[in-house]
Amino acid sequence: MKDLAGLMKQAQEMQKKMGEAQARLDAVEVTGEAGAGLVKITTTAKGEPRKVSIDPSLIDPSEPEILEDLFLAALADAKRKADEAQANVLRDAASGLGLPPGFDMPFGVKS
Repeated sequence: MKDLAGLMKQAQEMQKKMGEAQARLDAVEVTGEAGAGLVKITTTAKGEPRKVSIDPSLIDPSEPEILEDLFLAALADAKRKADEAQANVLRDAASGLGLPPGFDMPFGVKS
């Protein structure tokens, strides 16, 4: 029973740390850029959009495709950065929990 009590305590600690990490993910912001910074999209680490910035020089009604492409590229850059920030926050939350080597948070095993 002693091992079960220790396991339950460890699970509670992990749950607490993961809750704290989720709260931090709401506060962490990343900015994706395209067109040498002429289009910027800021999101949280969870991917929630916060801000869009478009340089006025890009607004040409006769060529909306350019702006559309840059917008999508900035969004993809923001998504990549958000994923990276999320992985870092969750990795930090899992450190010190005594998880087995190769265990990757939130769930799974590294290859």
